[in-house]
Amino acid sequence: MTPKKKPVFRPAKFLSEVGNGRTINAMAQDEVVFAQGETADAVFYVRKGKVKLSVVSKGGKEAVIALLGTGDFFGEGCLTAQKLRMCTATAIAQSSVMRLERGTVLEVLKQEPAFSELLLSYMLSRTMRIEEDLVDQLFNSSEKRLARALLLLANFGKEGTPEMVIPKISQETLAELVGTTRSRVSFFMNKFRRLGFIKYNGTLEVHSSLLNVILHD
Repeated sequence: MTPKKKPVFRPAKFLSEVGNGRTINAMAQDEVVFAQGETADAVFYVRKGKVKLSVVSKGGKEAVIALLGTGDFFGEGCLTAQKLRMCTATAIAQSSVMRLERGTVLEVLKQEPAFSELLLSYMLSRTMRIEEDLVDQLFNSSEKRLARALLLLANFGKEGTPEMVIPKISQETLAELVGTTRSRVSFFMNKFRRLGFIKYNGTLEVHSSLLNVILHD
């Protein structure tokens, strides 16, 4: 009797279907996915939308450490020794987020090399992004940091087609992400709009010409 062939594992299919430790949640704008200090027991995957990761100091000061979009994972610290969430994850636009239970992810990582490669590739890309963010903070002006943040929000540099129109994000959030004041963000946003690099009126439209700000010395 011919043994039954194991079905081909397709990561995209796995990340689009519920069941076996996977649930999909529709998140409203400003809805919290998980909060800093909560038990870390699942990995999350952004199917659609935008999510920010932020931390709050003991003194109550908040800092945005990452803005994530479609195709990004977060909360993966639970796969190691992280017992509690080190940050808060909040939807900054209407989003569709998949929750993958820790045990489910660990099992699939053992059994399916394709998923292991996908997650490893994402983690390496994320590490590179963190290094780029550090260089950005150390050596670039706040104007260049803001331009880079807007381009990343629009997925310029990622595989696939950039999202020219993205949900409007508050200037306070951009200031926290860039590491500057709201007044400076407002000044540069008006400058970018005047130069035709962006448009914003309810939504934010980012043009590739904004790259000129980063490339100009």
